[in-house]
Amino acid sequence: MSEADPEEPGALDQVLILAPYRRDAEYLVRLLSEHDIAVAACTATDLAAHLAAGPGVIVTTHEALTPGLIAIIGEHLRAQPPWSEMPIVVLLDRASPNARIRAALEEAWSRSRQLFYQRPLTPVELVSGVQSALLARLRQLNVRDHIDREVELRRELNHRVKNILASVSSIFEMTRRGAQDIDALAEDFGGRLQALSRVHSAVFQAEGESISIAEVAALTFDPYRQMGVSRIVVQGPPVTLTRAAGTTLALCLHELTTNAIKYGALSVADGRVTFRWEILADLRQHLSMEWREEGGPTVVKPSHAGYGTRYLRSALASLFGGKPDISFAADGLRCTVQGPLSRLAEDSEADRYLPGA
Repeated sequence: MSEADPEEPGALDQVLILAPYRRDAEYLVRLLSEHDIAVAACTATDLAAHLAAGPGVIVTTHEALTPGLIAIIGEHLRAQPPWSEMPIVVLLDRASPNARIRAALEEAWSRSRQLFYQRPLTPVELVSGVQSALLARLRQLNVRDHIDREVELRRELNHRVKNILASVSSIFEMTRRGAQDIDALAEDFGGRLQALSRVHSAVFQAEGESISIAEVAALTFDPYRQMGVSRIVVQGPPVTLTRAAGTTLALCLHELTTNAIKYGALSVADGRVTFRWEILADLRQHLSMEWREEGGPTVVKPSHAGYGTRYLRSALASLFGGKPDISFAADGLRCTVQGPLSRLAEDSEADRYLPGA
């Protein structure tokens, strides 16, 4: 047997009454109902079915405690999840062997929170005791929710760490292949890791799973602007990307920026870069991006593609679903790419650009 789904009406917050003699059950049901406590009476015959529905508290008279009933409840208690310790209120008589009953129940129901009351007791005492038991049950549920959330967060953390480590490993391997010496390897690899770190930090601080293109651009370009490289123009409408898409875009912009600083428009005083994006007018759910360099040294197409070019082609093609156009024009490098916004953004973001939206 297992606990019922706590989202179902009455599950885990209902009091189950076991009082087979006289009119005890009727009295207890009426008393607790008057205090807005969900309550149901049962007998040994239908006890198993009521336990399967998942009551939160059991109230039983000592007369109901037959060996068979004790065994049924004990089986239910042993099947409880680790967070659960069902409260059981036992109503004893003065003439009953109270010490022996307590010892027997503590042994048979070790996974329960037992509260013993001697009759006669006032209605206030009984209602107060039941309400305290229900409050204890609520606290157990809070513990359960905390445990479930912690397990979920651990799984998510494990998944993300694996993804990050895979990204770092891939970046290192591709950087190593293109490095001329150990100093170049350290510089390029460190810069790429910083670009990756900045985007992950921004998404984490936003407590969400998305980041805007403008934020990605600012995170990528601001460190270079602080170093005196301020000739980067950014233009585009508000568009929010998924965390994964934002991370990939940041790494692509990092490659383009460092290349421009080393060899392109940002390597000279008069050069400048424009990074712009737009939602295409004729394809309202398509996003277009362009990187354009001007005023730099005359560009000469390399004899073979380096790490940066290979990464850009691979990453942008995966991101947009189509190959980017990387042009080594004499007056400046160009990189353009376009694709469905749905590949980079959450569905709600893409829906903003549907016709009539």
